[in-house]
Formats: sequence, structure tokens, C-alpha cells
Amino acid sequence: MRFLLVEDNQQLAAAVLDRLSLDGHVVDHAGDLGMAEDFISTTDYDLILLDIMLPDGDGRDFLNAQRARGKDTPVIVLTARSEVSDRVGALDMGADDYIPKPFDFAELEARCRAVLRRRTGTATNVKRFGTVAFNPLEGTLKNGDKVIGLRNRELRLLEVFFAAPGQIIPKPKLVDRLFSYDEDVSENAIEVYVGRLRKKLEGSDVSIVTVRGLGYRLEVP
Repeated sequence: MRFLLVEDNQQLAAAVLDRLSLDGHVVDHAGDLGMAEDFISTTDYDLILLDIMLPDGDGRDFLNAQRARGKDTPVIVLTARSEVSDRVGALDMGADDYIPKPFDFAELEARCRAVLRRRTGTATNVKRFGTVAFNPLEGTLKNGDKVIGLRNRELRLLEVFFAAPGQIIPKPKLVDRLFSYDEDVSENAIEVYVGRLRKKLEGSDVSIVTVRGLGYRLEVP
């Protein structure tokens, strides 16, 4: 998944970035609302982690503006405020969840998973297509009795394909989903990871098909 973290505390931001990156997510970091607006104007995110007190304004104003524009990207509010009214206010504005600071990283990860499950309307982390069962939380794909482990970017790439089976996904979109703005990569890198996934899908009825000049598509022949 691709996350946007809007947080001005550099130490906390670095810790969150490290933890979520280890989970296989691509995370962009904005230190203020201006940077956050720049990010969302060019990139679609699966989830936004939003601090309330920021150097150039109130995170709730950012949230309110997003919902007013019809943007429904899930938002988890990070707040140091303990008043119930503050948390209720954020939820009423359209936040999907909140977590008070300081927080345990395991709880943050669990809340992210829960929000994303609600987003997709599923109660489980396991996704199925053809004979393949894909568990992004465990980083595995299963075909029959065979369980295969996935590396970080293989996992991210398979998540993108499983989110839109049968649809053509252009290379630029895959680059956007796999790499952050800080990483300098070419579209050729995608071919490497697609090749690795194809090998791990061998023996199943699922394949990644190249659509020349357009991109790739996950399909069952």
C-alpha cells in the first residue's frame, strides 16, 4: 500500500516510516499541510496518517477540505489531545479512526489493517484469485498445499495486481506504487519484479500477462 504520513515531529515520523516500510508499504512524509497538499495533488494514496497540530495549520482543516472535495481516502488521525470532544470531532469530520499519542507501533499497524479491510469490505487479510490465496499480512501466496514467501516489493506488486485483477495496469502506476519519491528508479525495474512474481506463480492458474505498450494484467487463462 502507499501511505501519506503528515507529521511535523521528525523523530516520530522517522520511526513510523521505518516501521511501515518494514511492513512492505511505500510511505511519503509531509512535515506540514502545504507539503501534504502537494503530495495528494499528484499521487493517489491508500491511507493518510494525519497529525492535528501542524506548523502551518490544523490537520482537521485539511481533513475537512478533503471530504468537501469528495476525496474518500481513509484517514487515521494522530492526536496528542486527550479530550473526547476532539476525537469525536475528527470522526464526525470524516476520519476513519484515530490513535492517541504516544502510541504503540503494533497498535498503529493493526488500526491501519482494520481501516483498509473496512475499505475493501473484507473481514480477512487473505485475498483469492484463481487457485492462488494471497496473504499480504504474512507475505505469502499459496497454491494448493504449496506456500511461497514474498519479498518486500514482490508483496507490494502482488497487492496492486490483486486489487485490480483483469485490469491493465501501466508501468508508471506500478513504479508509483512500489517506490517513494526519494527513490530514483526506472520503469525497467518493474520488469525485474514482474519476472520474479511470474516464477512464484508457476504451477497455478494465475498469470501476469504483458499487454504490449500498455502494461500488465493479472488473469486466469
